[in-house]
Amino acid sequence: MDLAPESSLIEKENLDSSATTITLFLTTFVAVAGSFVFGSAIGYSSPVQSDLTNDLNLSVAEYSLFGSILTVGAMIGAAMSGRISDLIGRRATMGFSEMFCSLGWLVIYLSKVTIWLDAGRFLVGYGMGILSFVVPVYIAEITPKDLRGCFTTVHQAKVGRWEEFEIVLQRLRGESADVSNESSEIKEYTRRLSQISEGGIFDLFQEQYSKSLLVGVGLMALQQFGGVNGISFYASSIFVSAGLSSKIGMIAMVIVQIPMTTIGVILMDKSGRRPLILISAAGTFIGCLLVALSFSLQGVRTFSGGASYIALTGVLVYTGSFSLGMGGIPWVIMSEIFPIDIKGSAGSLVTVVSWVGSWIVSFAFNFLMNWSPAGTFYVFATICGVTVIFVAKLVPETKSRTLEEIQFSINYVTL
Repeated sequence: MDLAPESSLIEKENLDSSATTITLFLTTFVAVAGSFVFGSAIGYSSPVQSDLTNDLNLSVAEYSLFGSILTVGAMIGAAMSGRISDLIGRRATMGFSEMFCSLGWLVIYLSKVTIWLDAGRFLVGYGMGILSFVVPVYIAEITPKDLRGCFTTVHQAKVGRWEEFEIVLQRLRGESADVSNESSEIKEYTRRLSQISEGGIFDLFQEQYSKSLLVGVGLMALQQFGGVNGISFYASSIFVSAGLSSKIGMIAMVIVQIPMTTIGVILMDKSGRRPLILISAAGTFIGCLLVALSFSLQGVRTFSGGASYIALTGVLVYTGSFSLGMGGIPWVIMSEIFPIDIKGSAGSLVTVVSWVGSWIVSFAFNFLMNWSPAGTFYVFATICGVTVIFVAKLVPETKSRTLEEIQFSINYVTL
């Protein structure tokens, strides 16, 4: 019996599967790479704080404005992100956001006075606000439903670009893959959606969406009020206040962040979203508590020498734990818990809440540190502790679940 044709078919399927995986990986990588500007913009204000303050003779309020105005731009970008992505598509929206980020960095580079520094940082923030919504939604929509648990490439189908939608779907799944069933499901799903008017901002506050909104808004608010942007924006000043070298502290933070973020990405689809975010939130609680304790011990002669090392340990524990889950998973969950008919409006609202919280923390942080360094971190520790309880009681597991399963788990979660 000649097995050559069958062997050739299996080989072709394997090659096609590999090509599909590579295509999906590269598509996701390009989307995520756009977020490089996100991290560089947030971290920029920390190492340059002393130089900018001295060169331009900035007061605490002026530098706090420079550091936090990024989030004001992000609020506006976030408020517009859902509608923009629905109108011009996810890919075009990512390009649109990067244009503003690039322009902002150029203005910062060329600026010689405070007002232009603030203007450039505002533009970077606007681009970031748009990007922070569209990237996780884009990734969630292109991933196969057996991996993500939901419909894919929905946006092209949603706006009626059926021919382009089928081409993209076939490319993502492989040339030899049978996409007819998945295509039919998506078409039927979008036809049903077309009979429903797309939800506006006020439609979000209906009872059927209340728990999804509570989870999305709650996670984003707790993520920000746990102090992440205060620590990220002004890490160097924290290390100096704790009696440490700012350069050593900043290098240590980066060394911790990279592997912990990688571990978080690997574990997210293995352990699930919920266990990982619980561990992450608990770690941020411990980190803030250690930093608060270090400042409390600075005046105690017996412990004053070791207090700075406790502060460094606390910041590294916080940074590593946040990178493990609290940094990225709330955005993933946000892209998964809302029905597609309100995803644009809900995503904009939740992202705005995130950036409002970010602005409050980043603007108030220097004033809080002047009030009481220990008290500041005790407040952050309390909020991180509340986050653990919130996740344990309200946040559902979304890994490998369909939209209907996610909605069911949210609606029937017990307090």
